Amino acid sequence: MPQLNPAPWFAILVFSWVTFLAILPPKVMAHIFPNEPTFQSTDTPKTQSWTWPW
Repeated sequence: MPQLNPAPWFAILVFSWVTFLAILPPKVMAHIFPNEPTFQSTDTPKTQSWTWPW
């Protein structure tokens, strides 16, 4: 089984994680939402009571 030698696989694992951590977070953090959320008002709307037709 050639996978038992950890030297090349560990280096590939470390370099791939360093690459991912160096490239992906700035791209994710630079994302801008197209619509900013608006806050809802705290006023409760005046509701009419329901009149049943029977």
